[in-house]
Amino acid sequence: MGARRRRTGHDWKLLAESCTALLGRVPELVDEHMRQLAEYSPLYERFLPYDQQWREAEEAMRIGIETISAPRDSPRRDLEYAEEAGRRRAQQGLPLELLVHAYRSAGYLVWDALMEGAAGREPERLAALMRSATMMWSAVDAQAAVASEAYRATEMELRRRTDEQLQALLDALLEGQEAPGLAARAAAGLDLPERGPYAVVVLRSQRRESFLRPVQGDGVRFVWRMRADCEVGVVALADGQGLDVVERALDGRCSGPGGISPVVAGLGELGRARRLAELAFRTCPPDATGVVRLDQRMPTALVVSQPELAGRLVSDVFGTLLELEPGDQAVLLETLDVWLSCEGSAGRAAGRLYCHRNTVFNRLRRLEQLTSRSLARPRDLIEMTLALDAYRLSGR
Repeated sequence: MGARRRRTGHDWKLLAESCTALLGRVPELVDEHMRQLAEYSPLYERFLPYDQQWREAEEAMRIGIETISAPRDSPRRDLEYAEEAGRRRAQQGLPLELLVHAYRSAGYLVWDALMEGAAGREPERLAALMRSATMMWSAVDAQAAVASEAYRATEMELRRRTDEQLQALLDALLEGQEAPGLAARAAAGLDLPERGPYAVVVLRSQRRESFLRPVQGDGVRFVWRMRADCEVGVVALADGQGLDVVERALDGRCSGPGGISPVVAGLGELGRARRLAELAFRTCPPDATGVVRLDQRMPTALVVSQPELAGRLVSDVFGTLLELEPGDQAVLLETLDVWLSCEGSAGRAAGRLYCHRNTVFNRLRRLEQLTSRSLARPRDLIEMTLALDAYRLSGR
């Protein structure tokens, strides 16, 4: 606009005459413009039919030529058209680089045509055009910039809408909804096979921002979805892969706690897998940091899936124990926990508890007396093990 204000009245008159004469050649210039674009890249014709592209190029070029010679206070119709063009090309999927190239190519054509028209006339007209060069190319740059900005804004909005649609499809699958074609649409949108081995991971919410976040490793792909209180990952496995590969992919990347479902046979079974992954997650005590598999936590999963019965189990097994001082309770339950994790070895448990192995035996005998159960009897041992899990998961 600044260059437009520096023109003299005489220069503007000569420029306006040249532009008016050039308007009659616009169809010829558009034909050449289309030829050059096709020569530069075959993608132009793939994204837009030739006739439609020709009409839009003709309108843009005519508006651009009229703008060059318009009075300085005239509305910038060229910029309005460039903004609309930028939105259209983003919606059509034409690469941004080709959009910018089209504006530059049209600018060169118009400028060369103006110079050719003045070259055979009086030098004064040619000089006036040369003094308008800065203004001419500033207009082309402004058009390309406005079109690019509109393109990026539209592309971002389209991506946001696409993400929302994909998230809605993924949510429907994870909720176990059944609708005709749901799995097929999700498979197409997420670029995942409709049938094939899948698992679901549920993690404590860590507020990751990305929606599609692949985890590289062993050929698995994770598609993540944030929820209010957790993060859910759909794991696409290759044929023959099992949950070991999921554990390796997550190792060191997710602090947990979290749960991994068993393998299911397709996208249509993600709802069931998500529920089982949540059940595995619930087997993690409040201070846990690991990601656990449901198939390795089945007894504990049975406890947490029945909270009322779990509470009754704790009361029935540890009732007298829970009447002790908190410190005494903690020592006895920790001893039981460590002894179980050491597979019933009092010596190994003593090493971890920093006490003598006889101390471990004494604590276990006292525990048996308080619970009226024997760790040597399999059924009693199962009850005490499950009661310990229920007690720890209750957060007491």
